[in-house]
Amino acid sequence: MGPAAASASLPRVRFAPSPTGFLHLGGLRTALYNYIFAQKHGGRFVLRLEDTDQSRVVPGAAAGIEDMLEWAGIPPDESPRRGGPAGPYQQSERLDLYREATKRLLDKGAAYHCFCTPQRLELLKKAALQSQQTPRYDNRCRHLSPKQVAEKVSRGANHVVRFRLQEGAEPFCDLVYGWSKHEVASVEGDPVILKSDGFPTYHLANVVDDHLMGISHVLRGAEWLVSTSKHLLLYRALGWDPPRFGHLPLLLNADGSKLSKRQGHVFLEQFAQDGYLPAALLDAITNCGSGFAENRMGRTLEELVAEFDVGRIEKHSALLDLEKLGEFNRIHLAQQIGDERRRPSLIAEVLAAAEQVYGEQLMDRGVLEPSYVEQVLLLRRGHISRLQDLVSPKYAFLWIRPTVPFEELRAISPEADEIGRLVLGLLDRPAAALTMEELNRDLRQLPEQVKGTQFSIMMKLLRMALSGQQQGPAVAEMMVSLGRGEVRTRIRRALCG
Repeated sequence: MGPAAASASLPRVRFAPSPTGFLHLGGLRTALYNYIFAQKHGGRFVLRLEDTDQSRVVPGAAAGIEDMLEWAGIPPDESPRRGGPAGPYQQSERLDLYREATKRLLDKGAAYHCFCTPQRLELLKKAALQSQQTPRYDNRCRHLSPKQVAEKVSRGANHVVRFRLQEGAEPFCDLVYGWSKHEVASVEGDPVILKSDGFPTYHLANVVDDHLMGISHVLRGAEWLVSTSKHLLLYRALGWDPPRFGHLPLLLNADGSKLSKRQGHVFLEQFAQDGYLPAALLDAITNCGSGFAENRMGRTLEELVAEFDVGRIEKHSALLDLEKLGEFNRIHLAQQIGDERRRPSLIAEVLAAAEQVYGEQLMDRGVLEPSYVEQVLLLRRGHISRLQDLVSPKYAFLWIRPTVPFEELRAISPEADEIGRLVLGLLDRPAAALTMEELNRDLRQLPEQVKGTQFSIMMKLLRMALSGQQQGPAVAEMMVSLGRGEVRTRIRRALCG
């Protein structure tokens, strides 16, 4: 356990992305499992930014990653923004720590200076590929004498530092994959741990940081499973106890292909912009995976924490069907609409969207009353997938009064004015209840009072009068959404002159 750990009994986990772009669903899933693990066991969730490859760092990406974790509802306990006892939390600000660890390895003979040029390394790679072998460094500089090294360093020869891999990798018990061991020394060349620019590679930096930050459990992507034996050799060479490792299976598309950043729609910023709820994303990326007794749609973050068991994470890749995301969002949106504590923020969001989309087209300022929007939300609960749906053209009737020429309505039914008077009669009855059940029953009885008019024709006429659209929600639903007063206004204007 590293010096940053406050208590050996409290787990510390970390999410350590590279700030090379926007946070995507695969990264969110790794962060979420770490967050859930910390919450489940009363531990700490650390965000560390691995920015040692300065050539790939994207300006603003570091802040964007933390912004998205906060948006998703899984904020870190310690991070570059929040600070904490184990900082700095950005690797580019920890270079002295890596140099110190490298010197320690050099002094022990566990590492050595390598002066091979990029051109030589490229030739080695080409030769291996031509002979259909896996490219690997041939460990040539392992055999330089201290005098040779000193001479090259004194001349200012460009060099890196490599870790001397040893035979005899110890097996380790992965939290997901069980017992595992990879004899890396027999299949790989000695890896670079400190580059010529003074920045560490991932192999050194993650070992040093996990130790000094007191990380007790490392939950990371399965692509690092084969490197863990290498990291354990580094821990042993440095004289440190390693954390427990758990490698998370990959998150893939439904067809088994890799989630690609080129897809665009895998980035959290895009999902947020498109109106998807954080709870829906968290539910979707855990539902397709494992770690829970059962998978069901609609789980909240609190339920995910309560039901999580790292021992239930399965080894096979998780297949994410993005086509189902709308259904996840519909379920979670319905839950939030039904929650009186969350409903005010949803109302405010719809009001802002309506103002932005329709502006001066709004039929009157009354549609911006919270009570009106609340009624709309409750009526559409379970029917819409995103709040933005309420300001789409399909629901424009909620915000603007249609203008349909009477001649067009008469073309649908010559009895347009008679139908209008009958509908007004329904609304004027003192005992009339403006519920969809009551209205559906009353509307079905109206054709009996208008000779030769079919129910379907009457509904088409009323839908045009109320919304100006030939398709959309049921007429009774529109009437309830708009309210008795607004329906009366529209019927009179459109059908009764």
